[in-house]
Amino acid sequence: MDAATRNYLVVTGGYWAFTVTDGAIRMLVVLYFHLLGYSPFEVAMLFLFYEFFGIVTNLVGGWLAARIGLNLTMHIGMGMQVVALLLLTVPNAWLSVPYVMAVQALSGIAKDLNKMSAKASVKTLAGDGGDSKLFRWVAVLTGSKNALKGVGFFIGAVLLEWISFRGALIVLAGMLLPVLIVTAMLLPRGFGKMKSKPKFTQVFSNKPAINWLSAARFFLFGSRDVWFVVGLPVFLYSVLGWSFTLVGGFLALWVIGYGIVQANAPRLIRKSHHGQGPGGGTARLWAIVLAVFPAAIALGLHYELDPTLVLVTGLALFGVVFAINSAVHSYLILAYADFDKVSMNVGFYYMANAGGRLTGTALSGWVYQTQGLTGCLWWSTAFVLAAALLSFKLPAVDTQAEAVKNV
Repeated sequence: MDAATRNYLVVTGGYWAFTVTDGAIRMLVVLYFHLLGYSPFEVAMLFLFYEFFGIVTNLVGGWLAARIGLNLTMHIGMGMQVVALLLLTVPNAWLSVPYVMAVQALSGIAKDLNKMSAKASVKTLAGDGGDSKLFRWVAVLTGSKNALKGVGFFIGAVLLEWISFRGALIVLAGMLLPVLIVTAMLLPRGFGKMKSKPKFTQVFSNKPAINWLSAARFFLFGSRDVWFVVGLPVFLYSVLGWSFTLVGGFLALWVIGYGIVQANAPRLIRKSHHGQGPGGGTARLWAIVLAVFPAAIALGLHYELDPTLVLVTGLALFGVVFAINSAVHSYLILAYADFDKVSMNVGFYYMANAGGRLTGTALSGWVYQTQGLTGCLWWSTAFVLAAALLSFKLPAVDTQAEAVKNV
């Protein structure tokens, strides 16, 4: 096994462990604070700083990684997540909305430092394997991460039911800390560090393709979170009467399936790009297809079809198509990025991703409280259509190919 492959596996393993805790803490917070009597909008507000500081972290984190190395930013993120988990173990009297928002801000910084570092590392490690290898590696990393986030949802719900909120947090912190130590020992120092010290103003991309892709990403992820973060789990628990374990298990299976599809996206759409990486046309096509599903689910609920059947079937189909959209985007940002500025380009792109999640999360609580789950789904449809329109400005990858091949 060569050094690049070994480092890729170490990065992926660390990303996996972090992702389990990220999924678990999200499910724990949604279900536990709903149980404490928080309204859907108040639960959404608990994640406001989580998403807001994700925007700030992606903007600053890419620049920081270029100066100190991707390995350091990844491990700083892991350490901050351990601290965030332990900070939530305080007595209930301390768990005010401002306190939990502040802790979630720390967790949001941790998550985006870790994600940006892992994703940017793939560009560096793929070397001169070409577009196809880059697409495969980033699809496997992203798909497996999302599958494990689903595992995290399930673990969080089960731990909440078995050993309580605080016990679950201690178990998760105890799992992540050894992974931090091991990956810190295995990854080389200065990994992903630029030779020259970049200026902060270089964070903002001057490549139109990256800017248009980032805008499309904003609306793509807003379209998911506007109904998935708060509206869906609260609806399943309070309207359909599902237990915590059933809600967590269902959402876990969805995210696991979504991750499996994402990891296999290169094979699923191979015929459309003839062995090369997908381009802007692929992103447009799959965004248009995606818009059909939230609209269809909303219509099914409006006409009072069996809500369980409509949601389970519709969410499964939405997940398949959303996964392909996300995999295409994750490839395109690395294909469009300059090799020597990959961490900053990826950081800028995930800043837009975090912005979409922030908007979707805030809307999820407010729209569900005022318009119900059907309203959340119509907002989702509008966001997907916006992503599709923005994707018309994305070029084919072969116009950017030299930046990928000259590595």
